[in-house]
Amino acid sequence: MISALGRHSIRIINEIGELALFGSRAAVSLPSQRHVFEKVSRAIFEIGVRCVPITLIVGLFTGLVLGLQLYYVLTKFSSESLLGQAVALSIILEIGPVFTAIMIVGQAGSALSAEIGIQRNAEQIDALRTMQINPIGFLVAPRLWAAIICFPILTTFFDLVGILGGHLTGVELLGVDPGAYWNRIYEAVSVKNIVDGLFKAIVFGVVTTMICSFQGYFTHLKSDVPGARGVSQTTTRAVVLSCIAILMFDYLITSFQMAN
Repeated sequence: MISALGRHSIRIINEIGELALFGSRAAVSLPSQRHVFEKVSRAIFEIGVRCVPITLIVGLFTGLVLGLQLYYVLTKFSSESLLGQAVALSIILEIGPVFTAIMIVGQAGSALSAEIGIQRNAEQIDALRTMQINPIGFLVAPRLWAAIICFPILTTFFDLVGILGGHLTGVELLGVDPGAYWNRIYEAVSVKNIVDGLFKAIVFGVVTTMICSFQGYFTHLKSDVPGARGVSQTTTRAVVLSCIAILMFDYLITSFQMAN
């Protein structure tokens, strides 16, 4: 048992190291590519524009549910006027970055892992290397920088729509005073809160894009079966690992922010 635990621990550490090296190569290889603006623009469309509808829908219903739940909790303490503050801080600091990242991973991250995995199985990555084109810079780097741009923007959309959803539930349906709702938000939310939430979004974007790209790029090594089933296996693993990483980094970043 101890031997098996040691082998698994070493394997996990090795994979984390490989992932870090993979991400660092992708981050520094973009300037050496041709047509950088076109590649990054296409990646922004895939990661950002296509994820706007799902982000807005989930943000709205999250705000609606959060406003409903927090209202009935606050009524027990006769503190209904604090609803705006509770909804805004919950969404900006925690729910917004986490839910947005999970939604993007489910839609764009899975597609990214599957696309690169299919290219690996079709030997297109080997063909790029044969033509002396850096495949990591060509396939991964634009997506990584696009994620750094898109994740904070989509998180901002989620936050705004979520706060509006809390307003619809608390003010329009449950009768909370609208002035108290928005005034509490104005008093409670600081620039630091917004920056902390957007910083989480950037970290989630970097980490999840690296994981999804890494799993697809090495699908021939990470999957137990070849071909299409192997791609589906690594795509599923990429989504699962990305969601775990989001929650893990959320805890670590929150702990660091609270300590400071």
